[in-house]
Amino acid sequence: MAFTLPALPYAFNALEPHIDARTMEIHHGKHHNAYVTNLNNALAGKPDENLSIEEICATISKHPVPVRNNGGGHYNHSLFWTIMAPNAGGAPTGALADAINAAFGNFEEFKTKFNTAATSRFGSGWAWLIKGTDGKLAITSTPNQDNPLMDVAEVKGTPLLGLDVWEHAYYLHYQNRRPDYCNAFWNVVNWNEVARRFA
Repeated sequence: MAFTLPALPYAFNALEPHIDARTMEIHHGKHHNAYVTNLNNALAGKPDENLSIEEICATISKHPVPVRNNGGGHYNHSLFWTIMAPNAGGAPTGALADAINAAFGNFEEFKTKFNTAATSRFGSGWAWLIKGTDGKLAITSTPNQDNPLMDVAEVKGTPLLGLDVWEHAYYLHYQNRRPDYCNAFWNVVNWNEVARRFA
């Protein structure tokens, strides 16, 4: 069964001024769409073409590089669109807030550590908040389109929140100012979705 490009759950301009409409249009319609097309082509006629994207990520070391790059790109972006929303931001509440405080001290300290993971990732990649197999939260970062579900990841866990730090995610609006993009991201985080994933 071929993978498909998920529809954005909001309009291209819904995250402005933090993430501009043109970036969203290109990021979703061109970049993510290319990952889906290339993943389907790489899996066509292969025994694993009916696996879920999560199953593919979990066994990524057994797949060729095009599946790793494009499968990761599809999974990562599918998550990315859902953990952002218009009129969002603020701070988490409930069990997620308690877990963040337990793991990182407080919400501001968590944001600082997450931003550091995002800004210190050399080249292209992602910053992540994950839930480990022990149920505890951790911050990690992966290169390229890798993610913490992959069996090759240095730090493994279930992604709850991910920030794309490839230049295509921010360059039209922020140019080389990745820290500004990372700070703006907190204004669009959909904490309800992150909490749902945590639960």
